[in-house]
Amino acid sequence: MFDFIKRSRLTRQGLSCGKTRRKHLDSEVWEVLRENPIVGIAIFAAGFLVTTPLLGALAENLPAAAGVSPVFIAAVFLTAVLHWAFGFPDHLRTNGTALLMLSALGLHLALVGAVLSYAHHRTWTPDYAIFLVPHALAPMILCMLGGRRLGFFGALYAAILGAPLVPSPSVLSFIAAAMAIGFFGVFVTRKVRRRSRLLTSGVYLGLFATGMMIVFGQMPMAVTKGREAITMAAPLFCGILSVMVAGAVLPAFESLFHRTTAISWLELGDLNHPLMKRLSMEAPGTYHHSLVVANLAEAAAESIGANATMCRVCSYFHDIGKLTKPEYFIENMDPENNPHDDLTARMSALVLIAHVKDGVDIAIKHSLNSAIIDVIEQHHGNSLVYYFYRRALEQKKEALKLVEEDKARQDDVPDVSEDGFRYPGPRPQTKESAIISLADAVESASRTLSKPTPNRVEQLVDDIVRNRLLDHQLDECDLTLAELNEVKASFVKTVMSMMHSRIKYPKETQDKTRDEEVRKQARDLERPSEHGHSHHGGAPSGKVPVRNSTAA
Repeated sequence: MFDFIKRSRLTRQGLSCGKTRRKHLDSEVWEVLRENPIVGIAIFAAGFLVTTPLLGALAENLPAAAGVSPVFIAAVFLTAVLHWAFGFPDHLRTNGTALLMLSALGLHLALVGAVLSYAHHRTWTPDYAIFLVPHALAPMILCMLGGRRLGFFGALYAAILGAPLVPSPSVLSFIAAAMAIGFFGVFVTRKVRRRSRLLTSGVYLGLFATGMMIVFGQMPMAVTKGREAITMAAPLFCGILSVMVAGAVLPAFESLFHRTTAISWLELGDLNHPLMKRLSMEAPGTYHHSLVVANLAEAAAESIGANATMCRVCSYFHDIGKLTKPEYFIENMDPENNPHDDLTARMSALVLIAHVKDGVDIAIKHSLNSAIIDVIEQHHGNSLVYYFYRRALEQKKEALKLVEEDKARQDDVPDVSEDGFRYPGPRPQTKESAIISLADAVESASRTLSKPTPNRVEQLVDDIVRNRLLDHQLDECDLTLAELNEVKASFVKTVMSMMHSRIKYPKETQDKTRDEEVRKQARDLERPSEHGHSHHGGAPSGKVPVRNSTAA
């Protein structure tokens, strides 16, 4: 409120344009809600309070169910809290992840109850109905949104929490089948990158469930004579249906929990995106730079097992802030008209630094993925704009010299602070963001190499990484030194492959006399062989005969 009043007053005075950039920064309250462990425990407590009556309501429609005990549910949730607190890495141990897991489990249990209730009304045996349950639903959703670790978590607790819904004699069979099918669901969806591949995973899942049903010996006992084909097809159909449900709810989960699947990353990587088209037309140098950074970052991410598709897509958009003033950046600049010649070093630095905030503003305006916005913010960290900082120091030195010569006043000496020449940050927070930050620097610096050799490129990459480490730019991401070495090796290999030299082809001669001599020599070489072939069947003395393959 006070900021709005202050901005309005400045606008009336002509000291402000009245516009503000969109910001991606979360409020302190939201940060507390996202990271505070007490909030996480409260989320699990709320999950317990919702799950207990949900399972109770589902069990009421299943007279033969083993029954829901609040003590049992409480023990399961306590175990889940400990598992979440001590068994997950830092980047997964967030309150958002906890809410995602519980939401997926809630949806899963509701569908399990619905299928078992339908099977009960159709008078199917509980042991047969077990294999019609979508055991892989929550594991697949969690695997695609958060990785295998979340998927295995979902398979384990979905099996345990769903067990009270079946009769007591079938509890162990339910848990065994649910865990096996859930783990298999994680296995077949861990690398799904296209929606068509998701459907294929459903077929595999259905076949596996059918095999499990045969292993458990339920097929002959569950049906009457003549219906074996239908019985065999039912688990297969349910496996495909599970995948279809997972695919249908994925967009909602992605939007609600700010997660992105590999499928969505591929869809986001379309170079026909309006921003990429603008970049290619208005800032072609930046567009080409972004494509090269994408190649560098993707290869480096592959080498250490990071999210390579995310690195490629985020690299495409990391410099969209340069669309605001493309001519101020070296890759788009007219060599004969450098706009920085008319600016002080401080103003030039501000123009360059502003492309980060401008990029965030443009990304939010176009509703880009939150991970892309994070990379835009973090790809420079709080690093120093060294060139203009050094230029400012030189200008200050010249001004001091003029003061000593009484040619200038002390007030004319600029105040140069290193903080004024640093990007606002934050530093890279993830492996992917750090890789893109390094790839951005490597691509820019490699352009200065006149004769790139493996040793020169390797030295360049080493210097860039060392300077980033000394400047503490990589302190807040979880890249290890071993992974950094892999990343550096990947950069060297990719840069060398992109900057390889081509064969120097000989130029076509312009001397017509020499051309005529060459043609004459060619005719002289051809004439004897033609003569020998036509009249004598051999060559003149002193010449090698040309054999007539037909005559031979």
